[in-house]
Amino acid sequence: MSISILGIYVADLVFFGKKIPVEGETILGNNFVIGPGGKGSNQAVAAAKAGVKTYFISKIGDDQFGSMAKKIYDEAGVDYSKVMVSKEHATGAAGILINQEGQNAINVVPGAAGALTKEDIDNALDIIKQSSVFLTQLEAPKDVVMYALKMAKANNVTTVLNPAPASEIDKD
Repeated sequence: MSISILGIYVADLVFFGKKIPVEGETILGNNFVIGPGGKGSNQAVAAAKAGVKTYFISKIGDDQFGSMAKKIYDEAGVDYSKVMVSKEHATGAAGILINQEGQNAINVVPGAAGALTKEDIDNALDIIKQSSVFLTQLEAPKDVVMYALKMAKANNVTTVLNPAPASEIDKD
């Protein structure tokens, strides 16, 4: 069994503080961490760590955050041969603010993964076709996500759409 996952990788920049600032307000936080993010990337790492042959399809920048992604995939055993490296776009990042009650506010910038195209899916079609399952979410460009789902389904691959972040989608 194998799974191919289309999604984004972003570096999560997490800021902890007593509260989440309101517009125009500056507060002093009490902790800061950088870690891996992006729903698809996290799903690929989890699947690989669970022992499933996992292929990840995405785009990252040729930068420090992109290098972080590759190191994570190497350690987890994710096949990222279909993760393209862009010279024109930076790897994505997410700013996450967390208050002492655990509530959060998140701003995700997909970066290079926001530049994924249908042609990129065509270039990854060989791994999609050989997969038992194709999994994706709505963080990558929606037209690319829908195209990839249709291509997987046309090749008799079981498809799973994690409809997050919440968005209007075509009933097809």
